Amino acid sequence: MENFAVIDLGSNSCRMTITQVQEDGSYRVTHRLKEMVRLSENEDETATPTLHPEAIDRTIAALQSFKAVYEKLPNLTLKAVATAATRKASNQKKFLKQVKTAIGLDIEVIPGTSEAYYDYVGVVNTLPTTNCVMMDTGGGSCELVLIVNGQAKNLISLPIGAVSLSEKFGLNDQISASALFDAMTFVDKLFNSVWWLRNGLNLPLVCLGGSNRTLAKINRRKSNFLNFEDIHGYRLRDEAIYQTFNEVLAQDAAGRAKIPGLAKDRADIIVGGMIPAIMLMRFLDSDRIIFSQNGLREGILFEHLTSLAEQSSKVPE
Repeated sequence: MENFAVIDLGSNSCRMTITQVQEDGSYRVTHRLKEMVRLSENEDETATPTLHPEAIDRTIAALQSFKAVYEKLPNLTLKAVATAATRKASNQKKFLKQVKTAIGLDIEVIPGTSEAYYDYVGVVNTLPTTNCVMMDTGGGSCELVLIVNGQAKNLISLPIGAVSLSEKFGLNDQISASALFDAMTFVDKLFNSVWWLRNGLNLPLVCLGGSNRTLAKINRRKSNFLNFEDIHGYRLRDEAIYQTFNEVLAQDAAGRAKIPGLAKDRADIIVGGMIPAIMLMRFLDSDRIIFSQNGLREGILFEHLTSLAEQSSKVPE
């Protein structure tokens, strides 16, 4: 039996999933941990982004809490990856060295295309997604994949996310009409620059990432689902999605924090986090979203399981 741990250090949150993998290839998730670290907080858009000391301290504290869990496990295999915030940071090397010194953890900074591919692997192995456009909205980036006949035909990572859009356009508290218009126009122009997105016209969206999951959780709370956080495979029509976005827009940060299903620590970035999905639905004239709980960490797990299966099949003569 192997304990396979995956740490995903994003722009907004740091997450860890630990899975017990048996010799016959069966597996069971034993731990799902999350800490909101806001690693990309207060990045200066006019200069090369820099990770600030307070954000670094929060991140190291979160990673130390994860270590307290995984270091007790036998036969541990650990893979840690970092995405947009670390990828763009001018002080990336210094930050990674700080983490290595404090925790002894090596973090691999993966390109946006790899992030999109792992998202795709995590989704197609757990949802029936033959033809769709997949979107993962994170804190500092948005991954898009056009899936045709179950295969990733095109993929890209765009530099927009819940934190970056909220800070760039002042969407954190009370939102003005001009700020919302500027943000939505910015995202629409970005989508227009992706030539292959038009090939996804009228296809359903498969959405993952904390902001998109929040959209699902709010609606599941409204419908009084017993486990409102179990959103994997949940579907929403466009009318419900637009109505929910309108309700969120009508509130300031304090009001959004009181919306059932919306975590308080997302209240100041949720509008920026929902805009990409709203705009992509309109861009593609899509009438529904299918939500996925699985993405990058599960994609890494499935890649690992495939590698183990290939190794076991190579029986010496």
